[in-house]
Amino acid sequence: MAVDKLSLPLRFPDPPPSKPIFFEPEQRKIPSSTTISTSSTVTSPLPSLFRYLHVHPSPKTSKERSDSGYYQDNPNLLSTVHRKPASTIYRRRRRRHGPDSRTPRLGKSHDPNRGKPWIVDSRVSVRGRHVFETLLDSSCQFQFDDVLSELDGNDGPGSSEPTLLIDILGIIEGLVFHKKQDVALQVFDFMRKRHGDEKLFSSGGGPVAPVVISILSKEGMISDAASLVQDLCKQGWSVDVYTYTSLITAYARNGRYRDAMAVFQKMEEEGCRPTIVTYNVILNVYGKLRMPWSKIVFLVDSMKRNGISPDCYTYNTLISCCRWDSLYKEATDIFKQMRADGFEPDKVTYNALLDVYGKSRRHEEAMGVLRDMESNGFPSSIVTYNALISAYAKDGNLDRAIELKIQMESKGIKPDVVTYTTLLSGFDKAGKDEFALKVFDEMMINGCSPNLCTFNALIKMHGNRGNFTEMMEIFEKLRIGGFSPDIVTWNTLLAIFGQNGMDSEVSGIFKEMKRAGFVPERETYNTLIGAYSRCGSIDQAMVVYRRMLTARIYPDISTYNSVLAALAREGMWEQAETIFSEMKDGKCKPNEHSYSSLLHAYANGKELDKMTYLMDQIYSGFIEHHAVLFKTLVLVSSKSNLLAQTERAFLELNKRGSSPDITTLNAMVSIYGRRRMVTKVNDILNFMKERGYTPTLTTYNCMINMYSHLGDFQRSEATLGEIQAKGVRPDIFSYNTVIYAYGKHGRMKDASRIFSELIGSGLVPDIVTYNIFVASYVAQGMFMEAIDVVQYMIKHGCRPNENTYNSIIDGYCKLGRQDEAKHFTHNLLQLDSETSEEFRRGLLERLVKK
Repeated sequence: MAVDKLSLPLRFPDPPPSKPIFFEPEQRKIPSSTTISTSSTVTSPLPSLFRYLHVHPSPKTSKERSDSGYYQDNPNLLSTVHRKPASTIYRRRRRRHGPDSRTPRLGKSHDPNRGKPWIVDSRVSVRGRHVFETLLDSSCQFQFDDVLSELDGNDGPGSSEPTLLIDILGIIEGLVFHKKQDVALQVFDFMRKRHGDEKLFSSGGGPVAPVVISILSKEGMISDAASLVQDLCKQGWSVDVYTYTSLITAYARNGRYRDAMAVFQKMEEEGCRPTIVTYNVILNVYGKLRMPWSKIVFLVDSMKRNGISPDCYTYNTLISCCRWDSLYKEATDIFKQMRADGFEPDKVTYNALLDVYGKSRRHEEAMGVLRDMESNGFPSSIVTYNALISAYAKDGNLDRAIELKIQMESKGIKPDVVTYTTLLSGFDKAGKDEFALKVFDEMMINGCSPNLCTFNALIKMHGNRGNFTEMMEIFEKLRIGGFSPDIVTWNTLLAIFGQNGMDSEVSGIFKEMKRAGFVPERETYNTLIGAYSRCGSIDQAMVVYRRMLTARIYPDISTYNSVLAALAREGMWEQAETIFSEMKDGKCKPNEHSYSSLLHAYANGKELDKMTYLMDQIYSGFIEHHAVLFKTLVLVSSKSNLLAQTERAFLELNKRGSSPDITTLNAMVSIYGRRRMVTKVNDILNFMKERGYTPTLTTYNCMINMYSHLGDFQRSEATLGEIQAKGVRPDIFSYNTVIYAYGKHGRMKDASRIFSELIGSGLVPDIVTYNIFVASYVAQGMFMEAIDVVQYMIKHGCRPNENTYNSIIDGYCKLGRQDEAKHFTHNLLQLDSETSEEFRRGLLERLVKK
């Protein structure tokens, strides 16, 4: 697919199952406690990373299987349990907590007996009660055969009801209530072996199957739960709605959303009518998969057509589904409809609505929900404040985020790992490294252990600064802390190496990720599209996009934005407009990031009229205001060297109460520096110092460039030294700019000294480096030295380009030495054997024009 014909389908079929439905290998238990400890210094990020991965292969998680059909032949795990000790089969497993753990738990069941002593079902027989009490007594030594054999005969001929089944169910539920899940599962396995499936699972599952599936799900044993349902299907029974719903819930609980979808589709194909619980779980799955809003609405309409009315859980889930695409208007409408239908909002409702407003950057509305929530008798919780803090932190308003943290603490609500990690990420994004590390220190002092999200945030912070040694130290601490890299870890590494132009490392990380057992999901593909485009490989980015479609993963708003950003970097504004139109036509609502990419596309494509028109629409309010857009206006105006527009956008950003981030401040330093406005640059630098921003390599490079063009080569080199003193590694631009400063003023010894430092740093001189030397020598009439540079660069594998030879030709002509220029051109083949005849003719034509 050519880039100029790029098109993203807006209507895509529902995602199929991404792995075998009824099989999952054993998972390794991950310790829940974590400590930060020291580790050895890592000098090279990738070798250390790959070495770790080969020595410590990641356990396969619930999102790691390849596509397959609905049924597969595989071992019946439950039927062979009796061959192994229960302790090895029914191990307790805890799920790792990822980003989803930050969102409020929707519709959590409220057991009226919660906290009260367990009351055995009145229908349980006397024998059943005695068996239950025996199993519950941990001090009692018993054999399963002896104890459970007491139940035999409870379901004999003439019995008025299936007493055995009631006894088994009551015993299992009682054991689970008393947190004896292992014993409950042993009871189930023993009775299944003794009496067979026909007695235990009458009517395609009966009451026992859903209860057992729920236990297995909570223990993380999803493959056993799936195998149980598969056995029922193989034996020819029509699985009932309660059993299917339990399996769907099990998959959803363990993050296997595509598998949950597949079970739902299978259930509908068999004519098994879903209940309100089934629909509610699937709605939640739709939200987790970020399904298009139109599909969510269609599912609700289907539910109503089947005669099932939404309940409070349905409305809460629908509101939560709105948060990904900033559908705050839709969330508001649902909230109103919920009340109109006679349902009073609960704490979950308010938290979900607040989260939607926060993610939509509707801060006033979010605070209004908080006030409304408290006035209706629902006190704010850690979930409430974390949602608010996240909203302000992501919008760059960190002062307000800190105020909310203080307010939260004044109410006796202690910050948790989500609070600290959110603030850490916010300060990192703003470029305030010192504050980010202080947040981390406070977190550790207060005894709050980091989770995987914290480690991922620290990896991102150090990686974004190019501090790969520190990044890999954090990666090692992650492992020491008992965690394994998750999909967010991998995506973070892909993004970091991509933004640093390290395309081979991007490919290497992607291969290692797949080798570790992770199947790429939508976010991974989106990250890869961005990573390759930042490396200048737009074609490779589009290959990734095509692979995503081949994997039958439908694009969402993030995919569109990733493609838009890729096109924007190349200045391909016409293709960007095409994608943008598709988004609107397909009712995929463009957000602030979509408009930001379009602005960048116009800026990079030198379409200033289009860029100005779009800017006017933003200022006029025709396009909804967001801090992200005003930050983008600063960037694109600075990039286009539009001083008045840059200053206007910067002032507008501050007027709207949003703090600038380090990228925005660097844009201001850049435009003032290019215009040699030293006082203005110093004002920005002082502002950064006062507010705790950490200068980045971009900041220093802008300063080096300014001093170089001012002819202040000493300050230029001093700034290079300051970079190194701060522990930041200069890049090729840093060295080239200092070399340019010295070369422009004829100080070739100093330029050569900086060149030696460049080589010593491990960087490789590029064509710009050599052309600076050639142009500098020519400017001083030192043509032999310039030719020596050409020979040196050819010898070291850097091909001269047109600018290299044009500098020499123009230098001769400027001094009236046309004959020497002709001689140089005619004998160029001796200097550079790979020069074509056509290229030499072009040089001669240039010479004639001179």
